[in-house]
Amino acid sequence: MANHIAIESLKEPLLKCLDETFSNVHGIYLDKNTTLFQTIDSISSVEASEKISSNSATISAQVEHVRFYLDVLDEYMRTNESRKVNWREIWETIGQVTEEQWTDTKARLRSSHAKVISTINSFERWDGEHDIGGALAILTHTAYHLGGIRTTLGAIRARTDKH
Repeated sequence: MANHIAIESLKEPLLKCLDETFSNVHGIYLDKNTTLFQTIDSISSVEASEKISSNSATISAQVEHVRFYLDVLDEYMRTNESRKVNWREIWETIGQVTEEQWTDTKARLRSSHAKVISTINSFERWDGEHDIGGALAILTHTAYHLGGIRTTLGAIRARTDKH
């Protein structure tokens, strides 16, 4: 006999964790004022353009990568079709950004986030091949990059404070 869990037993905590990762701390795993949107809203275009080492990515590249990942996974969850994508392109092309470009990058991330949350909320049965896996991948991937962004920002600000 198969064991089943109610859809809401998965969907509600998953959406709450996604909300905490992107927008609103609920005390699940983040400290106050450390969500992705709160973090990037505190970052200037100058900080977003800096590298902490010659082989590291800028914060602007990390944010653009998260946005790209959301778009790819959103399509994957909605269509159950994968397509070949160039995961390296952003790392190889995104670096310094102007204030206008940084503002646009943050806006596109918010738009992609809204789209993926809408997709997740549209699942009625959560029985698609990639519904659960895609949503969990978005959560873990974004949390990973949030940590990277916050670590990079801390290093940039520590370097700036020494001057």
